[in-house]
Amino acid sequence: MEYDGAAFSGSQAQAHARTVQGVMEAAIEAFTGERLRVTFAGRTDAGVHARGQVATWDTNTSHSTNTVYRALNAHLPEDLAVRSVAEVDAAFAPRGAAIARRYRYRIVHGRSRSPLQRRDSWHRRQRLDVAAMHAAATLLPVGQRRNWAAFAGPLDPGVSPERRLDRILVQREGANRLNITMEAESFLPHQVRRVVGALVRVGCGTLTPQAFAELRAGPPGSAGPTAPALGLTLEAVRYPPGMVRWHGADTGTAIWDTVISDDDEDVPPRQG
Repeated sequence: MEYDGAAFSGSQAQAHARTVQGVMEAAIEAFTGERLRVTFAGRTDAGVHARGQVATWDTNTSHSTNTVYRALNAHLPEDLAVRSVAEVDAAFAPRGAAIARRYRYRIVHGRSRSPLQRRDSWHRRQRLDVAAMHAAATLLPVGQRRNWAAFAGPLDPGVSPERRLDRILVQREGANRLNITMEAESFLPHQVRRVVGALVRVGCGTLTPQAFAELRAGPPGSAGPTAPALGLTLEAVRYPPGMVRWHGADTGTAIWDTVISDDDEDVPPRQG
């Protein structure tokens, strides 16, 4: 699924609020006549976008995946679309079966505000020191299970604050655009946005790369601030090979096929 999160109060159903789940379930009912519960691979907060969210539901319909793909898109609004469809085993759990998730945060900096980028980017009028942000990101523990409570929002009782960050990239995209990409099996609530908020402090010169790395040792919820939701996109969810066989006009693009090159990972010092 792909959606513009600006007009949604998050992915999960809420009373008296427009959510991705509510809109999706209404489209399924309009198509099949069934009132079903949709389950997501990951929650997204109000304002957060998705390019590769995954949702499942149990249905008695006998339509082909291609028919489901076309029919659901015919019933969905302009800010929500199904990109691919697959039939899976009844025991498949989109959250528990996922082995990786990729989020990307976009920042526009060093220029006047951009009306065309206001919905998917955090605007910072001050030019950021991207090289310092990159240096700070390289100090985070990658490939190791560590406690990330300092970068998390409130956790439910019994939820472990430990996560393994598999990848973090700070990349320029032109003179005034910046992407921060993070990959992990799973993330804590607000973890990505708090990491981004702290990295922006580095880019502004109010926090050194070493001090940024030391934030992780702080008390729960102490790192940040939390970056705005509008710059964050759930890019993709990955499953073990062969577990999901997608069908649809955008087959494959909703999962892990988008390659992020490491060529731009080494950001040179800013000149001038």
